[in-house]
Amino acid sequence: MEVAAAYPSLSLLHLRSRKSSTHSSLSRLCPYKGLGCSAYNQAVLRNPYSSAQNGFQCITTKRVGFSWPNFDLKLNRRCYDSKLSRNVVVRSQLAGTGTPDAAYPLSELKVGSKVRGICFYAVTAVVAIFLIVLMLVGHPFVLLLDRYRRKFHHFIAKLWATLTVSPFLKLEIEGLENLPSSDTPAVYVSNHQSFLDIYTLLTLGKSFKFISKTGIFLFPVIGWAMSMMGVIPLKRMDNRSQLECLKRCMELIKKGASVCFFPEGTRSKDGKLGAFKKGAFSVAAKTGVPVVPITLMGTGKIMPSGMEGMLNEGTIKVVIHKPIQGHDAGELCNEARDSIADTLGLQS
Repeated sequence: MEVAAAYPSLSLLHLRSRKSSTHSSLSRLCPYKGLGCSAYNQAVLRNPYSSAQNGFQCITTKRVGFSWPNFDLKLNRRCYDSKLSRNVVVRSQLAGTGTPDAAYPLSELKVGSKVRGICFYAVTAVVAIFLIVLMLVGHPFVLLLDRYRRKFHHFIAKLWATLTVSPFLKLEIEGLENLPSSDTPAVYVSNHQSFLDIYTLLTLGKSFKFISKTGIFLFPVIGWAMSMMGVIPLKRMDNRSQLECLKRCMELIKKGASVCFFPEGTRSKDGKLGAFKKGAFSVAAKTGVPVVPITLMGTGKIMPSGMEGMLNEGTIKVVIHKPIQGHDAGELCNEARDSIADTLGLQS
């Protein structure tokens, strides 16, 4: 801990005197019990963020230090602020590990959320094991009759996502009339907050191809299902893989299939909408298909990024915006992001 104290009568000689005098001076200055000081110097406990917000400023002119059994203390000879002429500020090095702007501040993990998380993954695993059999049986026919859109596999995926999500969460969908027909190829773009976003988008029942990291395809059952659905693999930080991915997307669109992008590139850590990359919009501009922006709300609070083992209670809301078209990737990117940002702003 770091203690900044204003004590005019304290000198360097006092601190360098024998051990007994050091402890006695310390006890008069700031006894350990309660970290209290004399009536003249009131102790003030503050979080680093809250102290700044309340106008507390500590200006150090000279620091001298000595050690205690469990922690080091540093004394400042002068310390003042705009509210109190003399004060003692005690600050823990562990305090303020979060940020004031965090949308999902860290709190004590609830046992109920952990149990719900375990049940959620148990249900998704059991359902996936049964439904993968249907995919395997129907896959040869899908390759012969519907090689590019693979509607049968996407119907199975919708069933899997719905059976997994519905027992635990409430799902509200707005703007279903804005979805293009199943035979109309399009580029779908959505904000990305949580692992639950994939489940949520699959419940829409549209035959669009996701883009996923190559490592996910190695997982049993899930990886097999992704391969049969035609999910597009991508190696991050590999420029060649990114170009191949975009070419594959354009090929699929020309064959009548749709693709779905998370243009932020990764999940948001604080719930705020990040900058959009232009890859998805370049594909739409070059192929002439509409862009369908989708706003997802609530997934980040229910299963925050980095805390996938938990499942909090809540409602997921999906807003499907009107399709936009154009031949300029930059304009499409800005218009789609503005639509999603405005909706998220209304929520907050």
